[in-house]
Amino acid sequence: MTRAFSQTPENFTIKNFIIKESFLKADKIAVIVTDSLKNPRTSINGTYKFDINGFSKDLIFQDGVANCDMPIEKSTFMYIKHENDETDVSNLYYIYKSSESLTPMSISWYFLLAIPIGLILLGYMFRKLIGLMVFILMAYIYFNYSKGLSIGTFVESIFDGLKNLF
Repeated sequence: MTRAFSQTPENFTIKNFIIKESFLKADKIAVIVTDSLKNPRTSINGTYKFDINGFSKDLIFQDGVANCDMPIEKSTFMYIKHENDETDVSNLYYIYKSSESLTPMSISWYFLLAIPIGLILLGYMFRKLIGLMVFILMAYIYFNYSKGLSIGTFVESIFDGLKNLF
């Protein structure tokens, strides 16, 4: 009888998630399982494997929420990926840390691809501005790298976005 009510990771598939600042632990984030409309799915309980910035972590979900034990010490990029039997679900966030809170901002792979391509196209269209465009592109790359977004994560995020299109 208890088996009918037990919830194991095999019974539920995570197809979407968001991150928020953890209510219980300061300077830490919580992963919240959602549906396609970003409504929380409270039926998710159990241990699920996630890759967070390349590190494999087993997150324990209770009522659709799991606290990540990695403290956020400064503003950074966070790439979170969960592999299901059906598909891979990944999200890239920029987590802005102020003195009193963490503010996660979701970054679409469209922007990751559009900004450098747009700068390159502007540089080609306006030859006199090519030096400025190269400078802005270098500043963009430096900012991403200094905040924890490596080239590998950058490319993986774009490829995951392209895979989800098809």
